[in-house]
Amino acid sequence: MRLSFRAILVTALVALAAGFGGVWLGMRALAPAPAPSMHDVLHHRLDLSADQLARIESLEGAFAARKHALELEMRSANAELAAAIREEHENGPRVAAAVERFHGAMGRLQTETIAHMFAMREVLNDEQKAIFDDTVVEALTAEPQ
Repeated sequence: MRLSFRAILVTALVALAAGFGGVWLGMRALAPAPAPSMHDVLHHRLDLSADQLARIESLEGAFAARKHALELEMRSANAELAAAIREEHENGPRVAAAVERFHGAMGRLQTETIAHMFAMREVLNDEQKAIFDDTVVEALTAEPQ
């Protein structure tokens, strides 16, 4: 029995589609669920009282402003770094200064983020703190995906 070119082509296309479908389904079904974000945990899992929610929202607003300022400083340092690289063409003093400026802002952002985390934690009761702590530890130790 001789198969036509058309029959072979259709069979190959169906097999290809089935293969892609299997890979897609496997990625969807077998991929680990992403860890919940701190925001999700705070606002959806901890059953915050109205007072707790108001206090946390106040903390989040103040932190957002500080975070934005530090992110702007990091962008500015990157622009400074780009200009220094363009002009110095080596790891010269302006490049080093821009890198230090960026690292300083990044370090301050990390310090601010940790302080913000502990400030939010203080708003929680003991049961909520345990869930919060587990979430923080999981986020800090999770393997990259």
